Amino acid sequence: MEFHLPDRTPFFIRALLLPSATCLSFPEDFRRSKKNNVDLFPDLVHQKVRQVCLLDYERAFYLEFESGPLLLFKMHGSRSNILLFHSKEGNPEKLFRKDLREDQNITIPELEKPLLLNWERFVAVEGNASQFLPTLGKLPRAWLKDHGYLEADLESRFQLMLQVIDLLDSPLFSIFQEQDQYRLTLLPCEQALETSTDPIIAANLYYQKAVVRQAFELQKSRLLRSLADQQRKTENYLQKTREKLAAMEAEPAPSQIADIIMANLHQIPPGAEKVNLYDFYADKTIEINLKRGQSPQKQAENLYRKNKNKKIEFEQVRQNLLGKERLLKAVESEKAELESVQDFRSLKKFMKTGNRTSETTKPESLPFKKFELLGFEVWVGKSARSNDELLRRYAWKEDLWLHAKDVSGSHVIIKNQSGKTLPGPVLEKAASLAAYYSKSKNSSLAAVMYTPCKYVRKVKGSPPGAVAVDREKVLMVRPEGPGDL
Repeated sequence: MEFHLPDRTPFFIRALLLPSATCLSFPEDFRRSKKNNVDLFPDLVHQKVRQVCLLDYERAFYLEFESGPLLLFKMHGSRSNILLFHSKEGNPEKLFRKDLREDQNITIPELEKPLLLNWERFVAVEGNASQFLPTLGKLPRAWLKDHGYLEADLESRFQLMLQVIDLLDSPLFSIFQEQDQYRLTLLPCEQALETSTDPIIAANLYYQKAVVRQAFELQKSRLLRSLADQQRKTENYLQKTREKLAAMEAEPAPSQIADIIMANLHQIPPGAEKVNLYDFYADKTIEINLKRGQSPQKQAENLYRKNKNKKIEFEQVRQNLLGKERLLKAVESEKAELESVQDFRSLKKFMKTGNRTSETTKPESLPFKKFELLGFEVWVGKSARSNDELLRRYAWKEDLWLHAKDVSGSHVIIKNQSGKTLPGPVLEKAASLAAYYSKSKNSSLAAVMYTPCKYVRKVKGSPPGAVAVDREKVLMVRPEGPGDL
């Protein structure tokens, strides 16, 4: 609210009525925002203030205007409000917070509490601090408790009450921090961050700490927690991935078993399911299990293919490990940078500069992997739910949809390019990817069906990833992963 003193000097009252930090401040200058801004009490514009009245023993005061209206500031914590009255005896005409409907029944005389703070009244309320002085705040009550108020006799309690009232009458305001919250007190404070004998200066200092600084610290703390959480997750991933790589390196390569089988074909009886063969890699005899109904040569062929896939998987895991190691360094660097930030301006600059790795600012993760084949984009769903999202949000009716036939697997989309004919090699390679990312991954040949996306539909009530398909065609391909593209 803006007022003008007799010499035309502007005077501002800023009332913050949020439950988290209810307070008043008196800035030297105030610029109204261009958005979400409205005149609350237009009838008071250009009206002169006759006097400011503080209600006795109540956290409220009002401005009385020469034309008659009164503007009441009711500072009751989470139920704070500003009310416009046309007279002191009547009910309010307008409320700032209309959700506090009980405020419609308030009258100013009812708020005033002409209390007698003498011995007779103290005895009458049996030394109950809340009844004797209802506006006594949390900090004075804590002071009384720390000085033995609850255990003291009635006379000692009264002396403690007089002592705390005397301390509250002192004109020294202190601001201190308690459990990440800023407090304003008139009591003696050894850990004061700021002190002042001027109530307006003290109110402004409290606003800067309890509102501006508190909001900065909360936002900074939230970002730091996010980075710390990402750091922890990345470190856990690195540990598990390194253990996985060590285990993969320790396992004998499938190609070694294949080599042993091929080198000892003459020693394998027809139809045998187990055979002891000489392992020339380890210089010892080992037992090898053979698959029923499959020739040793065919089993060796499958082992060679498995070895090839294992090499691809090993390289993918190694690349993932390198990527996560780079990410961890970036997160640690960002965390150290954030810890050095000490004000809102620097925090905003920190959040805008560069590609933040924090999970709170990273871009939305796509539900599919992207590949490129001869200039055509190929998308592969990451999971059953991702398959549904891929079809619902990203696919177009003329895109080509592929899926391994009669087995579970990823949906594959070849993005349509207007005016271009889809080359056969692109279709075959995409089909190989569909087979690779399915239960047919280890087959020598797999059936893959394909059709335009407009013939693929989700059936209501079906499980994630399940669809109904029309006008599909089938292609037989070898499953091939990204390393074979």
